Amino acid sequence: MSYQNSKIMKRYNHLVGELDGIYHEMAFKLGLSDSVMSILYTICDSGTSCPLQDICRRSGLSKQTINSAIRKMEAEGFVYLTASGAKRKNVCLTEEGVRLMERTAGRVMQIENDIMTSWQPEEVEKYLELTERFLLALRQKAKGIGEEGKG
Repeated sequence: MSYQNSKIMKRYNHLVGELDGIYHEMAFKLGLSDSVMSILYTICDSGTSCPLQDICRRSGLSKQTINSAIRKMEAEGFVYLTASGAKRKNVCLTEEGVRLMERTAGRVMQIENDIMTSWQPEEVEKYLELTERFLLALRQKAKGIGEEGKG
């Protein structure tokens, strides 16, 4: 069996890698680690606070990476945690954190929004529809990883 990627998947993987590289470059130029940028971005998308569970789910980062980054951000005075139920926590931006978010993740979001609004609405919808379709199919197929050969 050949495990070589098709031309389509090579192109797709190249594009995803290039996108990741651009986001990394923006975070670096703004003086942030990728994990701090991702956390700020996720909070920004929700306002000025966000459930820790949502950050874990939406950022794609490991819990350990998120916890380390949040502890660092807390020590620097950018965030604080509040209880939200028995086992849930919210990550909230301090005033300093809001200023940091505005000049970093907020700028990145504005760039993204500028790009999306320059596209025709049907182009945006098709892009999102196909991306979601790929995501759902990949998620479904990923459930079976490691299961073959067991039993």
